[in-house]
Amino acid sequence: MRISTTIFATDETITPVRLARALEERGFAGLYLPEHTHIPVSRESPYPGGQLPPETGRMLNPFVALAQAAAVTERLGLGTNITLVAQHDPVDLAKQIATLDHLSGGRFTLGLGYGWNREEAADHGVDWPKRRAIVRDRMAVMRALWSEQPTAFEGEFGSVRASEAHPKPLREPRPRKEGPLYGPRTVIGGATGPKLFGAIAEYADGWMPIGGSGLRETLPALRAAWEEAGRDPEGLYVVLSAVEPTPGKLDHYRELGVDEVLLQLPPRGEAEVIGVLDEFARHL
Repeated sequence: MRISTTIFATDETITPVRLARALEERGFAGLYLPEHTHIPVSRESPYPGGQLPPETGRMLNPFVALAQAAAVTERLGLGTNITLVAQHDPVDLAKQIATLDHLSGGRFTLGLGYGWNREEAADHGVDWPKRRAIVRDRMAVMRALWSEQPTAFEGEFGSVRASEAHPKPLREPRPRKEGPLYGPRTVIGGATGPKLFGAIAEYADGWMPIGGSGLRETLPALRAAWEEAGRDPEGLYVVLSAVEPTPGKLDHYRELGVDEVLLQLPPRGEAEVIGVLDEFARHL
């Protein structure tokens, strides 16, 4: 089981360069960064975790920050937890992802989600009730651009002509009933349920829930949906985000077949974050 980290990286926290170097020096597997473009002050959407952290409105762009991290490391995995795909132009996002994956030597994992902040999404022109369908179509646009041969896609919420688009993400295509799945490793964040598990089996490589509550009951349902879609049983990838580590908890996740955990770092300055890293390193 890989042990990685996540942090609300802002203009006031440890820099991506210093954090990435410290992670690789200590042997951590990866660094994942979340995304919010902005947080409207007038807001009715409740934050899923209770009180909205002030760091949420100060987040760095994860792709720019991860590019800095990639440039100063050689082995550290890089990922998002999560990218709000509905808030992006998919043609441009496909290029950003492929470029980062190419320049890092195939180290990128795309964690994607549907979002919780209706007001933020509205400023991006997202029709909130249709956001899941929008994400599905935009992922299909990106897969078309990542395909080995020029491939067109026409959907209700996105389309692209058959095009030359390079570089390509470095991960090998994964087989499935609808045809090969192109792109970097992709995991979808969200709460358990048939809709989510169906989406994972259709166009992703795995699941990224927050924490590990109820995994013993939910993982069999996910694996059943995965195999019903004709996916390789060995290909499913499970990442737990925002984990507060204890030896017993990590052993439990490992026994359940979890592939990667993201330990939650505090959104603080360099000295405090490095101190927490040194404490977390005993779990490696």
